Amino acid sequence: MLQRQMVEETTQTELLCRIAEEDRHALAEFYDQTAGMLFSVAVRILEDAHEAEEVIQDVFVQIWEKAAMFDAAMGSPLNWAVAMTRYRCIDRLRSRQRRNRLASELENEIKGIVGDGAPSKTELADDELAAIRSAVCGLPREQRRAIEMAFFGGLTHQEIAEALKEPLGTVKARIRRGMLKLRESLQPYI
Repeated sequence: MLQRQMVEETTQTELLCRIAEEDRHALAEFYDQTAGMLFSVAVRILEDAHEAEEVIQDVFVQIWEKAAMFDAAMGSPLNWAVAMTRYRCIDRLRSRQRRNRLASELENEIKGIVGDGAPSKTELADDELAAIRSAVCGLPREQRRAIEMAFFGGLTHQEIAEALKEPLGTVKARIRRGMLKLRESLQPYI
């Protein structure tokens, strides 16, 4: 049993070396050897098979990108991949909790406004909608995309940075500059 485990670790270490050299076949082999275990870990943490599938996809992208950083002296390839999976799942849970908390806070704010006797306004006037569309379309492409991912996609800044393969600071700056431009453009409606 121990002999077999050592052979698997050696094989997986060799696969990671090949993955670091951008060998797609090595990634496929590593996937075949580890995906079942990683998926089980993700399902156990997330309690949702669909989300677990998304996490595993992200993990294998990360393995592809960071295989050169693997250090066999620090542990086995499987343990390295399990740790990545665990961290991704924790990030996903935190993101889910953050979205739920923000939705709850927004709902409470809306209830507070409506509860104060203020007239409820559920629809925007045509000129307001046109102004919003125009303001959003007038943003530079990078700013518009980051804002759409954050506000319509519900992604965190970190998730946007990973999706766009951009530094986190760049994404935050784009969103901030875009929001400032939107506020300026929509000032008559605020």
